[in-house]
Amino acid sequence: MPPAETFFSTWRIDPVAAVALALVLLAYVAGVRRVRRTGGTWPVRRTLGFVLAGLGSYAVISFGFLGARSEDLRWAFTTRVALLLLVVPLLTLLGRPLDLAYAALPPGGAAGVRTFLGSRPVRLLGNAIVAPVVGCAVFCVFLTPLAGAWRTSALAEEGTGLVLPVLGLLFVLPIAAHTGLRSEVFIAAEFAFAFVELVLDAIPGLVLRLTGHVLDGVGAVVGTRPGWFPSPLTDQHWSGDVLWSIAEVADLPILLLLFVRWVRSDARHADRADGLTEAELDDLVQAHLRGGR
Repeated sequence: MPPAETFFSTWRIDPVAAVALALVLLAYVAGVRRVRRTGGTWPVRRTLGFVLAGLGSYAVISFGFLGARSEDLRWAFTTRVALLLLVVPLLTLLGRPLDLAYAALPPGGAAGVRTFLGSRPVRLLGNAIVAPVVGCAVFCVFLTPLAGAWRTSALAEEGTGLVLPVLGLLFVLPIAAHTGLRSEVFIAAEFAFAFVELVLDAIPGLVLRLTGHVLDGVGAVVGTRPGWFPSPLTDQHWSGDVLWSIAEVADLPILLLLFVRWVRSDARHADRADGLTEAELDDLVQAHLRGGR
C-alpha cells in the first residue's frame, strides 16, 4: 500500500467529472433557493450532507488517489468502482434530493419525477431482488479480461464516473422513497434476499483474493515504479480484500432502509384495519378463509 503522504497528496483533475459535479451542485442549490423563495424552508444540515458527504465523496474518489491511480492499480480501480456504485449514492441521500425535487419543482415537474420513479424499469432496478444481482454482475466483471480492458480504456474510465453513481441511485432511490405498492410478503422476500446479497457480494472479492493467477490479463506496469508498488498478483489480492469489505458494509444501510419500509407498511396495514367496522372485518376474514380452501 502507498504511504499515507502519497495517498493524500496524489490528485488529478478529471474534466468530465468536474463538469458533472458542478452541474449537480448548481441544480441542488437552485432547488434550495426556489424552495426558500416560495416561502418554504430547507434545513442547512441537508444541504451540508449533500454537498460534503455526497458530492464531497464523489470529488475525493474522482480527483484523489483512487482516480489518479485507477488505470495503474487494480485495487484503486476496484475501490473506485465499488464506492461510486454503492457508497456515493447512499451518501447523497443525506441531502434528501427527492424531497427537494418535490418541494422545488412545479406540480407538473414533481408529478413527472413520481411517474419516473414509479415506472417499471426503475421499480425493477430499485427492488432488493434485482439490484443485488445487477451489482454482483458488475463485480463479476473483475474476474474476467473485460476488467483489464475497462481499466485501461480512457473512454470507459470517463464513463465510469458518470454511469455508476446514476446506476447506484436507481438502486436506492425507490427504496428510500418507498414508491409503489408492496405486499408484506413481497417486502419480506426483499428483506430476506438482502441477506442473501451479503453472501453474493462476497463471492467476487473472495475469488480475487484466493486465485493464484492474474485474472484480467494485464501485465505489470511498464516503466519506473515506486517502491511500494505491488506486483500484479498482490494488486489483485488487495482489490479482492477491498471489494469484499466495501460490498459487505454497503449492504447494511440497504437492510436498514428495507426494515423501515417493512415497519411503515405494517403500520399502514394496521391503520387500514383499525378503520374497518366489525362487519367489514368479518367479511374480510371470511373472504380470506374461503381463499385458503
